[in-house]
Amino acid sequence: MFLGIFRVRRKKHLVVAGLLCIILFLLYEIQQLSYIDNQQRLDIPLHKEKYNVAESNAVKNNEQDVMQPILNELEKDNDNFNDNFDSIHPEDISWELIEKFKVDYDDHFQPIVSPWDVSKSWVNSREIFPDVVPELGMVLKSMANEPVIYADIAPRGTQLKLLLVLKGGQKVLFKPKWFERDQVIEGPPYAGQDRHNGEIAAFHLSRILGFRRTPLTVGRYLNLQTEVIPVASSRLLDTFFYKDNDTCFYGKCYYCKGKESGVCAQKTVLEGTIVLWISHKMQLYRHPWGRTYIDNKQAKWETDAKFCDKVLQTDMYKLGIRLLDIIDTSVFDYIIGNADRHHYETFHEFPDSMVIMLDNGKSFGNPYHDEYSILAPLYQCCKIRQSTYDQLKMLKNGILSKVLEAVLLFDPISPILNKFHLRSIDRRLHQLLTTIDNCVKEQGMPNVIISDEKLIPEKHVET
Repeated sequence: MFLGIFRVRRKKHLVVAGLLCIILFLLYEIQQLSYIDNQQRLDIPLHKEKYNVAESNAVKNNEQDVMQPILNELEKDNDNFNDNFDSIHPEDISWELIEKFKVDYDDHFQPIVSPWDVSKSWVNSREIFPDVVPELGMVLKSMANEPVIYADIAPRGTQLKLLLVLKGGQKVLFKPKWFERDQVIEGPPYAGQDRHNGEIAAFHLSRILGFRRTPLTVGRYLNLQTEVIPVASSRLLDTFFYKDNDTCFYGKCYYCKGKESGVCAQKTVLEGTIVLWISHKMQLYRHPWGRTYIDNKQAKWETDAKFCDKVLQTDMYKLGIRLLDIIDTSVFDYIIGNADRHHYETFHEFPDSMVIMLDNGKSFGNPYHDEYSILAPLYQCCKIRQSTYDQLKMLKNGILSKVLEAVLLFDPISPILNKFHLRSIDRRLHQLLTTIDNCVKEQGMPNVIISDEKLIPEKHVET
């Protein structure tokens, strides 16, 4: 009898054990399928994402390439970045930053003065808008919705854009959509037409990085037939044409060559970006680290590792603030992939004016290529502001892309960036911090990380 009971119990135990094994096996298979499905949904292979850290071919192929050792170090650091990033969990993301920087476009805030007067009151010598400002959503919403009362050809520039006047008398620039979000721009690091979505991402990125030196920018759908043509100047109207029932125009600019260079709406509606016009008079300067834009011809900084020493000998840069503004701009441009900063502007009336980060459309073109030469001011001078360095460190480990992604969701033409561009932002930030760490190892923290309080305003120097 006892033997029979023992056998029954043994069978039950075997059945239970068998069922547990089956359940564990099924759970494992489900987890694996879920993991593979998630990877496929992200369009990322199961091995580590491939990208290249490089200078443009003109620099990379030159025998006098002075930056190859640094590039080699960054390539070695590739695996370290991927390993660290894969360990990040959502709970590490700073939701406090998302709450700080997200914009409420539906805010019903009713100012005593117009939104245009509000935005003008923000501008000073060191920023275009404040760090935290509740009226920002109201101003951006007005830019995206206020009626157009006049439309004309933009007065200058190499790229096609419109000059619009919105109700209330505010001038804005309209940059049209040329590319879909997933299109990769091949060629030189400054190739292709402006990316309208890049302007939007750059604006919000400047807020998150603490620079606040870019004009206010927002997406907008513009009906060319009902909003533009009725109020257009005659010279703009002369450039309108129709193609396959779509309304098109080619405007006037350096690269505007007639109908073959025109942009077309989808029927009558054209997606684009509105950039707020800054009324202050500006002073234009040639960028010390500007490119030649000539095949097989390099600028001096591309072959001279000591180029920064020569820059520091000039009155404009030797006192501190202007040079660190240039370095801040290179940090910003590297993250967004903008290699087209050939000139820069400052406010004419302010001796201590910031370097204004205008024209950020040559950004977010290729998420798989990191143009390290953009960072030449940083790695040649080995200096950076304490405030910039602190902000970069706070945003590492995936936080920057998560905050930016959340903030961009609120724009009227969202989505703004795809997942590959968001990934590239974190990767480039990691490379930035590695570059700064290398400078600190070579020159010491006090010589590299410059306290904001120690900076001396530059004299106003005409060049």
